[in-house]
Amino acid sequence: MKAKIVVADDEPRIRKMIARLLADEGYDVMPVENGREAVEALLSFQPDVILLDQQMPVLTGVEALEEIRHISPTQVVLFVTAFGSISLAVDAVKKGAYDFIEKPFDNDKLLLTVKRAVEHSRMKGEISTLKKTLGEKRSNVIGENTGLKQVMAQVLRVAETNATVLIHGESGTGKELIARAVHHNSLRANGPFVAINCGAIPLTLMESELFGHERGAFTDAKEAKAGTFERANGGTLFLDEVGELPLDAQVKLLRVLEERKITRIGGKKAIPVDVRIVAATNRNLDDEVKGGHFRLDLLYRLNVFTLILPPLRERKEDIPLLANFFIRKHNQALSLDVQSITPEAVKLLSSYDWPGNVRDLENALQSAMILCTDGTIRPEHLPDRVKGYDSTEEATIAGSGGSIREINAQMEKELILEALKKHNFNRTLTAEALAISRKTLFNKMKRYGLSTDEI
Repeated sequence: MKAKIVVADDEPRIRKMIARLLADEGYDVMPVENGREAVEALLSFQPDVILLDQQMPVLTGVEALEEIRHISPTQVVLFVTAFGSISLAVDAVKKGAYDFIEKPFDNDKLLLTVKRAVEHSRMKGEISTLKKTLGEKRSNVIGENTGLKQVMAQVLRVAETNATVLIHGESGTGKELIARAVHHNSLRANGPFVAINCGAIPLTLMESELFGHERGAFTDAKEAKAGTFERANGGTLFLDEVGELPLDAQVKLLRVLEERKITRIGGKKAIPVDVRIVAATNRNLDDEVKGGHFRLDLLYRLNVFTLILPPLRERKEDIPLLANFFIRKHNQALSLDVQSITPEAVKLLSSYDWPGNVRDLENALQSAMILCTDGTIRPEHLPDRVKGYDSTEEATIAGSGGSIREINAQMEKELILEALKKHNFNRTLTAEALAISRKTLFNKMKRYGLSTDEI
């Protein structure tokens, strides 16, 4: 059965050109002149996909999109906008459009985007049937906090679109878990999920890691290698700590997001890739743009849909749940049989502010599990920093002008300084000990004024 496409554009020449192009590919096409006719076609024509131009009489593209989504929340819509109006297109995706196309567009790119949109539309019915048969998909995100529940509701909503997602959150808040939840609840769930830490890859290997290389492309390239984009084809690519990408890599990433093609280092052939990007950062990318460290056009491409993860100190009611989850999780891995944790120990865990967030809590519980000998975690098994933590004292400090964030920053500064001294100020060894990249260490040293000349 032919897929049905509505093409809404008030310019007759463009409307006819797109309609003819799609008809030649075997689609059943209905051309319309404005947004109102596009809304009416939704009911009469029952299309698989609707293409909406933004600048139209009667109803603009965004206005028509809002009406279409009100009538049929699952209708797949492609938004067409003029070059330079990416912010409008991003707004349309946030309001429910599947994807957007910029004018002037390449015919092959238009056909590829429409093909993916049709496949997305038709797979929605199959996914709906599967969910009824197998039950709703789950994630490994643990918690009952209201803010976290709102994030998970947003995850389920954005997962069924093809929108690029940008996850904001402090280190250790579980950004990769959220990225995996987006993937596993999407139409790409059967495809690969590939994660890459942009801050952990040496600058010289960044391009090869992302785009791959051909044999002989450089000295150590003894065989051809597919990059992360190729390995993630048909699935999701998670770019963790995307704010640490060097500017030249940002340019190449932007080009791939626009053209949906990659070229291996040393290669001549452009390789089409169908990849959804989920990126994450613990930085304020707006500030990075102002400082000249991040490209504004790339931020527009990545920041189509934003998820903001609350730090653990703002969801302390989840700590008992997380504690029990981690105990169950690590019993087998550590060859232990820890059965419980006392209320006094839970109270101490809940009083601490966890500068390293959920990852920090997990590490502390693993340590406590190893120390406990009778299957029950008690206060004395917890790390000294947790046992000796005085929330009253911290509240007094905060009340005198220091915020929780400032206190955590001071703790991080002291931790870095201690590691630097331990490793004789060798930045490579210090970064390895702290499990961060040299670039991240350098940026933190600069932020806290920890130059070796001043220490």
